[in-house]
Amino acid sequence: MSKRHKIIVGYIKDWKWDTTDLNIVTVDDFLNSQEAARKRRPLRILNLCRNFSYLSSGYYCSLLAEARGDLPMPTVADILDLSRQSLYAFALPELENLLNRTINRLTEPPEGDFDLYVFFGQPEDPRFRRLAAEAFDLFRYPLLKLRICQAKQWRIKFIRPMGPHQVTAALSPFFESSLRHHLRLPRRRRVESKQALYDLAILHNPQEALAPSNPEALARFVRAGEKLRVDVELIQARDYHRLAEFDALLIRETTALDHHTFRFARKAEAEGIVVIDDAKSILRCTNKIYLWELLRTNGLPMPKTVVLNRSAFNDEVIGEAERQLGFPMVFKIPDGSFSRGMFKASNHDEARQAAKKLFEQSRLILVQEFMYTSFDWRVGILNGQPLYVSKYKAAKGHWQIINHKEDGKSVVGGFETLAVEDAPEEVIDLACRAASLIGNGLYGVDLKQNDDGVFVIEVNDNPNIDHGIEDRIAKAGLYETIIQELVRRIDSSKTT
Repeated sequence: MSKRHKIIVGYIKDWKWDTTDLNIVTVDDFLNSQEAARKRRPLRILNLCRNFSYLSSGYYCSLLAEARGDLPMPTVADILDLSRQSLYAFALPELENLLNRTINRLTEPPEGDFDLYVFFGQPEDPRFRRLAAEAFDLFRYPLLKLRICQAKQWRIKFIRPMGPHQVTAALSPFFESSLRHHLRLPRRRRVESKQALYDLAILHNPQEALAPSNPEALARFVRAGEKLRVDVELIQARDYHRLAEFDALLIRETTALDHHTFRFARKAEAEGIVVIDDAKSILRCTNKIYLWELLRTNGLPMPKTVVLNRSAFNDEVIGEAERQLGFPMVFKIPDGSFSRGMFKASNHDEARQAAKKLFEQSRLILVQEFMYTSFDWRVGILNGQPLYVSKYKAAKGHWQIINHKEDGKSVVGGFETLAVEDAPEEVIDLACRAASLIGNGLYGVDLKQNDDGVFVIEVNDNPNIDHGIEDRIAKAGLYETIIQELVRRIDSSKTT
């Protein structure tokens, strides 16, 4: 096979897969080649360059391949057809008609806009197999991305080619299997590998801007699963109907009550599937009013807090909060996450304005004393045991860890991760006590420490596990520990 095919990439680092039976060549080597056309069977050139614009490396790759008598994918004509939407607009009505017919037949239709990836004519979502085949027939690109948007009818906002450098960790297995299917190669098998004992689904959203795990971390979960004989599959909201296929579910998408993440947790529990985050933990952690009452009732130290009720809000009430807390004070919406839904007020007018804005979204809101520290502690806890300890530092020139700018961009502060044994004992102890009030799941406890002691800020049911941050000390062991705990729970459930 490899003698008939040649795969062209922009840079050798773009190729992250096994090269057995594959002929991988950089575009510079291909363009600089003096190989002349001769009497030979034409090569099939898979052009996986980064750029397909006019007169770019991808354009010249296909152009010279055709000049040498080879068969490139895409051809120069394909490149020109997809170069501007005005040139391929003629094909959209028919594709959109097929798209709408497909979605109307689905029992679990997509929730909002989504991306459909078509690799070598195969769709990442098998429900759109016909649409993928039609798109591939029209635009013979190895890798295509279709942005699907919901209006009165479903529309294709754009169709764009991709390079292998844009294939995320979540899409990586699909890319490799699609490539080998296209080239009629057997799927790669490792002689030393043993059959997986369990199937683990990791729910994620590749479009989420501030996801609890970055793509590199998700890839490490997959590797940890291979080592522990657990078959890890990255799933999305559209895979709700497949949940019963798995032994366990790990949610790595920001959770909320009125959201599919909560429905996934509830369904997993109903099916007897081990799940982290469990529905009870999501319910308890996603509302700061509940957390405040829980921590207060159990006597855990926390910043001074006042709860305001919209129905009883007036100048006298805000004045009493000012007397108790002083300025500055922090207003919080109960279900905010990632530093969203929070305002710092430095005077009476700012306090009234912050309260008015948050009351538009919630009957009750919290107001807390502003407790300045240069960093917040975050202790990751699983089944009552500390996993990691990180210091999250405030974004530069801002009072929060994440600075959400008006243009929609976010600036994140610095971090430092410590070995658990190197963190202050009182920080670890208080974090474990706070987490124990929620349950035995995976939690991230945020704390502040100053001259007056250590204080609990909140308990998160879906803490960050990012490669390069939380795993900086434990490395692969962090992912293995989490999967081992899931395996322990699976085994325990089978004996009860």
